[in-house]
Amino acid sequence: MKSKLDEFIREQNEIIIPATLPVIPMRDGVIVFPGSVVPFLVGRKKSVRALEYAVDKTDRLLFLAWQKDPQVEEPDANDLYEIGTIAQIVQVMKNPDGTFKVLVEGLERGLLGRKLNRKSLLLFEIELVKVRYRNTKHLQALVRKIKDMVDRYVEMTQRIPKELLLPLEELDDPDRFADLVAPILPGNFMEKYDLLRTLHPKERLEKILYALSRELELLQIEAELDEKVKNKIEKTQREYYLREKLRAIKEELGAEEPDTEIAELKRRLEEGKFPDYVVSKAKAEIDRLSKMTPYSAEATVVRTYLDWIMNLPWMEETEERLDIKIARKILDEDHYGLEEVKERILEYLAVKKLSKDLKSPILCLVGPPGVGKTSLGKSLARATNRKFARMSLGGLKDEAEIRGHRRTYVGAMPGRIIQLIRQVKSRNPVLLLDEVDKMGISFQGDPSSALLEVLDPEQNKNFVDHYIELPFDLSKVMFITTANVTYSIPPALLDRMEVIEIPGYTENEKLMIAKRHLVPRLFKEHGLDELKMRITDGAIMKIIENYTKEAGVRNLERELAKLMRKIALMHTEGKLRSNTISSKNVEELLGPPKYRENKSMEGSEIGVATGMAWTSYGGVTLQIETLIFPGKGQMILTGQLGDVMKESAQIALSLARKICSKMDNLPDDFFFSNDIHIHIPEGAVPKDGPSAGITMLVSLVSAVLRKPIRKDIAMTGEITLRGRILPVGGIREKLLAALRNGLKEVIIPKGNSDDLVKIPKRSLSKLRIHKVESVEEVLKLVFEDEDKEG
Repeated sequence: MKSKLDEFIREQNEIIIPATLPVIPMRDGVIVFPGSVVPFLVGRKKSVRALEYAVDKTDRLLFLAWQKDPQVEEPDANDLYEIGTIAQIVQVMKNPDGTFKVLVEGLERGLLGRKLNRKSLLLFEIELVKVRYRNTKHLQALVRKIKDMVDRYVEMTQRIPKELLLPLEELDDPDRFADLVAPILPGNFMEKYDLLRTLHPKERLEKILYALSRELELLQIEAELDEKVKNKIEKTQREYYLREKLRAIKEELGAEEPDTEIAELKRRLEEGKFPDYVVSKAKAEIDRLSKMTPYSAEATVVRTYLDWIMNLPWMEETEERLDIKIARKILDEDHYGLEEVKERILEYLAVKKLSKDLKSPILCLVGPPGVGKTSLGKSLARATNRKFARMSLGGLKDEAEIRGHRRTYVGAMPGRIIQLIRQVKSRNPVLLLDEVDKMGISFQGDPSSALLEVLDPEQNKNFVDHYIELPFDLSKVMFITTANVTYSIPPALLDRMEVIEIPGYTENEKLMIAKRHLVPRLFKEHGLDELKMRITDGAIMKIIENYTKEAGVRNLERELAKLMRKIALMHTEGKLRSNTISSKNVEELLGPPKYRENKSMEGSEIGVATGMAWTSYGGVTLQIETLIFPGKGQMILTGQLGDVMKESAQIALSLARKICSKMDNLPDDFFFSNDIHIHIPEGAVPKDGPSAGITMLVSLVSAVLRKPIRKDIAMTGEITLRGRILPVGGIREKLLAALRNGLKEVIIPKGNSDDLVKIPKRSLSKLRIHKVESVEEVLKLVFEDEDKEG
């Protein structure tokens, strides 16, 4: 039994807590548990008054209540959680800004009661919260387990001094033990406050045990990750240490520097000719490389980059030859004809010889396939003593092919322009950009827009490739582009180029090209030059007329190559009887002719007129057929015609009705009681343009008046409602197509008379050309019967 003296001592040590206490609303997230000493700041007026009240009247006791919403500046009873901590002020310090730093010791848990009516501070009745419990073996086991886990936690975190754990060692009271451990635990405000409002020590200890277990598991995972990272770092540091040690040993022994790669890069940088900004960039990259592990992925990227910038011809260029006589001789040797293109190149060389500051031109060679656009670039490079490189733009859809990829991408490379310049090792080559009219657009960008900078002499002096990231001077490069047509080239890109049209070849030009270039080369390639083989002009002409029908000479080269293979086989088998190939044995070697003289040209036919058209593959002839049959006055158009050609058919119908209405033997309702069907054969080929207007009119008038049309005459021209004939394009190609198809006479608009200057006189002598201004003139020429009134 306890004596009266023991009870007196216990009462003296106990602090008497009054029923009413000033309240300080807490909102900084710090939880004060019973038994812990915690500092916090006090600045709000009511909180400062509560502090003064506590010091004066409640033996430095106050109640700490936590706000539900920290943003509320003037909290009331409804803004506070009910459970709080009764605390005693240990120390108060005033800060320079007028706030107070308060150090308090938590005593007991309390419950907010009734609020007293005070305006200057929060004053509440406080009820002391005590819970009765038995110190069972389960509670003792929880305490022991948590002690072990706290020791492990402190050891793993290394953030809590071990001196703070000394009070826990001798403490057996589960309630006080739980309150002393709670502040050590990590966690957010609500997790800590949940421990404060949990009254029974058993529940509180179980929550602490769960929180410690979770934190220890996370710490274990972090430790494993740290160990893995540490091992990797140690391995890298070990390799670096060994390399440095090896370097020092070799230097001490007088051996060469172990990292020969870095030394070689520095030597090349010093000995090479580079602009200052390239040297600065290269030095920075070499320094980065020297600090990296040689086998790392980043080191490989830096090596590749250095290789590119140090192998580009920043200052190297070939000495340009400006001898006009030599240039003319080379161009004539390599190409027959093409006088306009040759003249333009010679003009550039002449001006370049007089003015060193002339910027290289951007020529765009436009013409049908097989006329020598691509090979002309090689001849130009040879004539000017420049290096030559070719880039095909056909089907190109990725802008990065021009500008390159950024180095952040895996497998990044410079654009094709920079690649070609490195390949030729000269900064003033001839670059041929082939098929510039066949580029596309996709989600990867518009390559034609990227070419704008490349082909602009005002901008390409500082062309920046995305991979190189350094300006490269492209102003000394001579760019030549090729295309079959110009309408598919973007206008902004076309504006930067000087367009030179290359027409199709005449038969005589094809003969000369075959004799001078194709046949000697093919004889050599097929090993027939030692046999002293020769091929007559007649044989070549027969191949041109009966086995090819094109504007260029590509198919002619194929047929000649086929002929060479046949001769090689006959020689190998011992069947070759003669070393001369004449027109008589061409058919024996190449088989039946693919194109014979057009039988449709023989005789005349009603409603069928021959027109001339111009395509991206050269000139062609086409027949327009008209059929009239009973109906309701409708006009049917077939042959995959474009909108412009359909409009030309409507104009032709209106003119035909006007012209034929003058005929006495034609019923008044003829055009209302009959349907008219106009068809242009080869329906799979799209056709458009106004130049077939006169041909459709002639076909219509012939079908209506039942008059046959001469088959040896072809025509072209746009018509108006007044019956005038307007000039059209592609006259040279159209006339050459008429010659290829065996036509003797052609009708062209008088406005195209100046275009005849570009046609060789030999070709003009084979054609009878009628220049007309009105449809009446045409109708007098095309009908066979003597009555030629229209």
